[in-house]
Amino acid sequence: MDIFMERAVELAVENVREGGQPFGAVLVKNNNVVAEGVNELHKTYDVSGHAELLAIRSAQEQLQTNDLSGYTMYASGEPCPMCLTAMYFAGIEKVFYCGSVENAVEVGLGKSKIIYEDFQKTKAERSLSMIQMPLNEGQKNPMKLWKERT
Repeated sequence: MDIFMERAVELAVENVREGGQPFGAVLVKNNNVVAEGVNELHKTYDVSGHAELLAIRSAQEQLQTNDLSGYTMYASGEPCPMCLTAMYFAGIEKVFYCGSVENAVEVGLGKSKIIYEDFQKTKAERSLSMIQMPLNEGQKNPMKLWKERT
């Protein structure tokens, strides 16, 4: 096993011992660890406190950038849809993971599988209702304002 994956799994094991879930992540560039994270839901009561997101946040704050092109994520478990989406937005180019979503389901951590399945449905069929609402008449359009500004 790769040293970076070994570290991600080690972080996950430590997190379980401290009362957390079995997720650790290591963000790497040019064979150097840039940031690490563990799932902190048990500490922060923040559903976005996933290992991968915390590693991304740490790196972006440290480097003062949103662009993590050329970086690789090592995760003890297959990234959930939220973490995977953040990696797309950040420009991370490769992800290695150990445990699969199916492995997570086997131990009672199955939300990712349900969400991945829900994303394959049309918006109307999804379990989370999404309803588009138009702007009020005369209300500033933030998208147009953004386009004018850039």
